[in-house]
Amino acid sequence: MSAEANTGTILERILEARRAEVEHRKRVLPETALKYGVKAATSLRNFSAALERDGLNILAELKPASPSRGVLRDPFDPVALAQSLESAGASALSVLTEGEFFRSSLKNLRDARKAVELPVLRKDFIFDPWQVWETRANDADSFLLIVCILEDGLLRDLLLLGREIGMEPLVEVHTSGELDRALAVGARIIGVNNRDLKTLSVTTETSFELASRIPEECIAVSESGLRTHDDLRKLRTAGFDAFLVGTHLMLAPDPAAALSALLTPAPGGK
Repeated sequence: MSAEANTGTILERILEARRAEVEHRKRVLPETALKYGVKAATSLRNFSAALERDGLNILAELKPASPSRGVLRDPFDPVALAQSLESAGASALSVLTEGEFFRSSLKNLRDARKAVELPVLRKDFIFDPWQVWETRANDADSFLLIVCILEDGLLRDLLLLGREIGMEPLVEVHTSGELDRALAVGARIIGVNNRDLKTLSVTTETSFELASRIPEECIAVSESGLRTHDDLRKLRTAGFDAFLVGTHLMLAPDPAAALSALLTPAPGGK
């Protein structure tokens, strides 16, 4: 892992908790059993294709809570949310599955995916091949790889394992150096997180600064801090193919209406 140990950041606390949980779960459910689960998994949906259609492709994120904002939705109904966001025009869904800090689960992912026809990304802190097998066994179509928590060799191995079993991962970066590392291992879907995972500060300037450095053949996704149609339109012009929106939707009284507003120009707008 490239993140420094014992920094006390939220990111390090999450990673410490996830490592302990994954080690426990690996003892309970060996990788061999997961591979049998993958054979029984539902057919994959094309996550890449969903993000590169013409227009504004929104990767709508379902999460009950976040470390930066606390509880976002209570009650949290993944089925109703997934169906309403699909109807409102989401191109794909992202479902948090981390339990302690985001109060979610793999069950939420399975339930949401079963209720819609959209491809679904597993959003979690993935650093072990076991988790990749677990992801596919739970019917996800893609998964997140966060460059800043992975050494290059492991990043490459996890990416290639995902492809081996049919999933093209979303590889998340925050800096130009992380983007270079993602491209060096052959990432095809690049997510630029406008949120610094160590400080939790957010600025869309991060996406604008990195946009020109993402190769045309890659799918570019801007993540976090997106609140208006104008935000998406400007980022689309800068070269982004898709937009991950979570907190904005989860805090809205009507997430589907909030998603529709993101896709619709304001009166007099473009």
